[in-house]
Amino acid sequence: MTRSLQAVAYRRPSVLESAASGQRLGLETSRGATPAGAVAHPRFFAGFLTSPQKASAALLAVADVAAARYFQPQLRASLDPVVTAGGDRLRFESFSGCGGVYARMDVLEAGLDGGEVGHGTTNVDVNDPLREALSRIGADDPLHLRVGPEELAVTTLDGPVVEKKVPLPDRWLRGFAEAQVIAAGFDLRAELDAAEAVRFLRALPRGGRSGAPGLRWVVPSGRSLRPTTRAVPGAVCLPGPERLVALQRVLRHATALRVYGPALAPGAAATASAWEVLLPGMRLTLTLSPDASRGFSGEGGVLDALATDEDAEDAELVSVLLAWEPRIDIADLAAASGLTAERVRAALVRLGTSGRVGYDTAEAAYFHRELPYDAERVERHNPRLRSARALVAAGAVALDGAIGTVTAEDGHVHRVREEAGVLSCSCLWWAKYRGGRGPCKHALAVRMVRRGAGEARETVRIDGGAR
Repeated sequence: MTRSLQAVAYRRPSVLESAASGQRLGLETSRGATPAGAVAHPRFFAGFLTSPQKASAALLAVADVAAARYFQPQLRASLDPVVTAGGDRLRFESFSGCGGVYARMDVLEAGLDGGEVGHGTTNVDVNDPLREALSRIGADDPLHLRVGPEELAVTTLDGPVVEKKVPLPDRWLRGFAEAQVIAAGFDLRAELDAAEAVRFLRALPRGGRSGAPGLRWVVPSGRSLRPTTRAVPGAVCLPGPERLVALQRVLRHATALRVYGPALAPGAAATASAWEVLLPGMRLTLTLSPDASRGFSGEGGVLDALATDEDAEDAELVSVLLAWEPRIDIADLAAASGLTAERVRAALVRLGTSGRVGYDTAEAAYFHRELPYDAERVERHNPRLRSARALVAAGAVALDGAIGTVTAEDGHVHRVREEAGVLSCSCLWWAKYRGGRGPCKHALAVRMVRRGAGEARETVRIDGGAR
């Protein structure tokens, strides 16, 4: 598994301090992207949190996920959360070390008091002493939040004094991208009030036999959710309920629980789902992969978006028009770019694969952010994508109407068919997953060749008309 060291540097450790006006929470930032370009230590906000104890609990939940491995928990991993300032809100994101849980805390406009919110994305330091201090925040303690260095420190401090180097596996990056793509296919499936949310979440098992992850299904029933043994219409998959443990930190503050997932056919296989706890002025969302043992990185939802040059060109155009919007309006982007809404959506998926947009299930909309990682590796190191491009380069693909044949490296010939826009294949990958984890390398190669042939025909037609 390919991995690199991710280096982050802070002016000083983040700290919770007492002052005459109340508690002061200073979150230190690392190098980040802003409208003015890359900044060593951007400053995004200085003001008060309207619900300090609730915000502290939610931030700790995000940090819990960043430090956790829900599969093979004996292997520890910790990556500092990512913060994005969107002009009217702050979003804190993290991803579990095992690659199967994505967490996001949205501090909305109603959760912030005083001070303007800037624009940009970076890491924030959440260290162990800070975690301990945040756990002691009282309900009535005023809490001033600063995201970024002190105003004077921006110009007076020299060089970083805190540096961290953590391993950054490719599968972690791919998972971060896949989670956004998968969530874009979710709809709201259930909403529980505070009392039912607490009852349901507290009744969940902490693990299966011998602590192994389990698979459950739930279906809306009255004001709550009831378990079911299989996928039925309206059901939501809960793959590994023990992975929702981070929500326990905020249960006593919850005002509601919303559950999101894809539409399911009877007998469907396990799917991802999102579990959102509403708090005063905030939201805390955990998105779970379909299986704790494989995480998000193998789901293949981004592969079609990475397969063509047209999508890449559209994504480059759309990226120029983004401005850290907390909610991206596809119609506005289509009008500004001259692209169709469908092509804008495809471009946003492509941008999601490099960490340049995220997806908010509560608002059913993308938002702009720039992950502070070398996320272009998602494309360079995706094994199926690399294999598909190698097959195309070797001339291994032959097209014949709705059927394509691909001669694999071992000499075996695979037949790729298209039905209702979906490519199936005669290979073992398709037989095992039936498209549930994205296209196989043979289908990807056929799609690449078909689109390339279509673009060539369109060029000939245009050139012929010009003559």
